[in-house]
Amino acid sequence: MKKLILSIYLLISIISVFSQAVNVTSSFDTSKIYIGDQVKFKITVDQPAGLKLNLPFYKDTLCKNIEIISGPVFDSLKTGGRIKISEKYLITSFDSGLYQVPPVFAEMKNENGLKRFYSDYSRLEVMRVKVTPADTTAKIYDIIKPYRAPVTVGEMLPWILLAAILGILAWAILKFIRKFKKSDTGAEIVINPEPAHVIAFREMEKLREEQLWQKGAIKIYYTRLTEILRQYLENRFRVFSLELTTDETLDSLLKTGFKKDGSYKLLKTVLTGADLVKFAKHIPEPTENESQYQKSWDFIFATREIEVLTGEADEKTSEREESL
Repeated sequence: MKKLILSIYLLISIISVFSQAVNVTSSFDTSKIYIGDQVKFKITVDQPAGLKLNLPFYKDTLCKNIEIISGPVFDSLKTGGRIKISEKYLITSFDSGLYQVPPVFAEMKNENGLKRFYSDYSRLEVMRVKVTPADTTAKIYDIIKPYRAPVTVGEMLPWILLAAILGILAWAILKFIRKFKKSDTGAEIVINPEPAHVIAFREMEKLREEQLWQKGAIKIYYTRLTEILRQYLENRFRVFSLELTTDETLDSLLKTGFKKDGSYKLLKTVLTGADLVKFAKHIPEPTENESQYQKSWDFIFATREIEVLTGEADEKTSEREESL
């Protein structure tokens, strides 16, 4: 009999300790909102880890005129021998006024009966947007701007596919029109560009008329001379040497099948000599300047495309040989 009384006493003591250790709170994120605004309502239960409590669950409304949009979202945090459980609801209201949500409770059921743990009241004030004068009631105004939901990928995908189909269709129509025009007007007239050596000889004549080295602009003279040669290599042999070093240019020329003959030596002499002037600050004699010019001319003449050589270029070449 004493053991039974002692057990009942211990059970009552444990329940009393648990009841003192359970703390239930409920609150809104803010105490004031405008009509149509959304705010979170949070319920927190702080209890011993071994205690089993039934938490509240709200479906549509917290109370009259306070509507639940979504929730609850559960979360828990365990520290030591205690656990903190929370529920979050997203709510709104479309009627102005001061609302008081009744206390929220968590309950415990056992063989001794039902025990509830209550929170305090939660208050929320829903305010109207002041968009009209105080004495004006005849005209109806919007309460708040409509909420603009973000556009989803599923909503955009049909428009993206439609734009792609229209783009492909437009490209096909344009291609068909161009093809039809070509067949209607006949073959296109292709204008052959000037031969590489003709362009180079013309630039060489311009360089000679500028008399750069005679005016003391020796570095500019050799820069222009090598640019003419490099452009000629690009037009004649498809060696894009304007951005290459001298060694890279010569290697690229050999890869086209060019032989290490006299013409190759002429080109190498001019390019290496120009590098000495441009980078090593070598000051050549007047005879060397004229000699490098003649070697450049001879290289172009020796490697020209004979089949398309014009009479004008032959005449200029003959005049240069006679004058030198």
